[in-house]
Amino acid sequence: MTKQSRRDAFKTLLAGASLPLAPVAAAHAAALSATCSTPAPTRWKRGIEGQRQADQGDGTFINPIIAGDHPDPTILKDGKDYYLTYSSFYSYPGLVIWHSTDLVNWRPVGPALHRPLGTIWAVDLCKHNGRYFIYIPAAPDGKPWSIYVIWADKIEGPWSDPIDLNIADCIDPGHIVGEDGKRYLFVNGIRKIRLKDDGLATDGQLEKAYQPWRYPEDWVTENFAPEGPKLLRRGKYFYLVTAVGGTAGPVTGHMVIAARSTSVHGPWEHHPGNPLVRSMSTSEPWWSRGHATAVEGPAGDWWLVYHGYENGYRTLGRQTLLEPMEWTADGWFRALGGDLSKPLPKPKGGKAGPAGVALSDDFSRNRFGVQWAFHDPAPDEAARAQYTGKALRIAGRGASPVDSRPLTCSVGDRSYEVEVTLELSGQGEGGVLLFYSQKAFVGLGFAAEHVKTFQYAEEQGWARVPRKTLRVRVRMTNDEHVVTFRYSHDEGKTWTLHGTRMEVSGIHHNVFGGFLSLKVGLYSAGSGAVTFSDFRYRALAWGWRHSHRYIKKPFPIKKAIPT
Repeated sequence: MTKQSRRDAFKTLLAGASLPLAPVAAAHAAALSATCSTPAPTRWKRGIEGQRQADQGDGTFINPIIAGDHPDPTILKDGKDYYLTYSSFYSYPGLVIWHSTDLVNWRPVGPALHRPLGTIWAVDLCKHNGRYFIYIPAAPDGKPWSIYVIWADKIEGPWSDPIDLNIADCIDPGHIVGEDGKRYLFVNGIRKIRLKDDGLATDGQLEKAYQPWRYPEDWVTENFAPEGPKLLRRGKYFYLVTAVGGTAGPVTGHMVIAARSTSVHGPWEHHPGNPLVRSMSTSEPWWSRGHATAVEGPAGDWWLVYHGYENGYRTLGRQTLLEPMEWTADGWFRALGGDLSKPLPKPKGGKAGPAGVALSDDFSRNRFGVQWAFHDPAPDEAARAQYTGKALRIAGRGASPVDSRPLTCSVGDRSYEVEVTLELSGQGEGGVLLFYSQKAFVGLGFAAEHVKTFQYAEEQGWARVPRKTLRVRVRMTNDEHVVTFRYSHDEGKTWTLHGTRMEVSGIHHNVFGGFLSLKVGLYSAGSGAVTFSDFRYRALAWGWRHSHRYIKKPFPIKKAIPT
């Protein structure tokens, strides 16, 4: 099946009808015309393996709250706990759930979805009558888009198998309980459909719910595309928070708007301050900001959780951001974040818990879903992987990274270095990649008799190097988009600098589509297998490439890998 792009899908999935243009708020017009100064370089506190962390340890935080590819966040306040998940697209196991007690420090709980459903877009995590639900837009291979649901009695699972609600040609569900006590899903468009009381089947027809506020036609956006409806009830009003303007494309496109009504059935009143969040200039630290959910903090203050691209680092995907908001006397709310590159006061009343997770892996336990995921796996993909002591053996598939369905790992740092040992068996071939999709990747591959160079998503035959290989350790350094490979055939005593360096800043959605990110990948192809061991990760400080310190200092060997 040909993979459907989100832009094409919006055309098919009722992106929205045209409306008369709304007047431009004076403050917004002034901001749009103003020249934004370039923000000072951000300096994060460093956590596990040197990874940047949001909590600065002094009562402030710096975005992102979850670095790397964590788009379309859906967040649930559950007593004193917060849970979040995000679009997992072609990665399986998928829908990793994260936990926090202060909205700033987040740690993964585990994946909720194990059965491949094709690409997974923006989901909605909610709780009703003591049970957890995730509503999932998906397009399984050979089937049209539909909304599925999984449920669990505990957030840790086990989660049910997906149930097809047969809501055809829809994406971006948002759950709400109406004033009538009935459950509803809102979807892109913006449309709604009633659910049965158990939330596992529909109880009515899809119908138009709201005609979103329309920005002036001369604004620079990707397209109108009303999407991501998230709803809450506060006091006498229902609030509907929606994204318009297109998810990627020009940095000024994606934005957050809102409406309110005293009934889930409308009529809906546009927020007089629309848009509430919008990137105004390419000089800002975060681009294409949108797809927001309003959530109450531990002490009763309120926050917006949404995603954005980091200025100059679209390769990292859309990252999860936190911005303060406040309720105003007229019953509306407004965003207060300002320059999100600067430290902001943390939410009050929360208790800081563990943050992040080590990416170094000795393969002594299963970390599929939390860290590792096969890209676009076949139903039997998991059978390829076998833990063997402190190693992971992956049977070969296909002839190259293009058709091997690599194992991938998302990263959240601008510059980093990884190392791993590969051991070939049979007619196996394997290597280390920076992998976006089958049509966009770079990397180094090892077969029994030669070393391969992958660039522009294909092998560069002219760069093939004769070299017998059974066991090899590979080091990949990505320093501000410049990728360098080294490899060692004597357990790291001596290293060979690979003859080609690669620049990867252009490998992102606006070039290749798919809304993915550039991930570390391990591939195993051919009729044999590759055994991977001792995977190590560390973030690098800025300017690393220019100081040449990576030549002088070997990769540090740690006695223990943090869990």
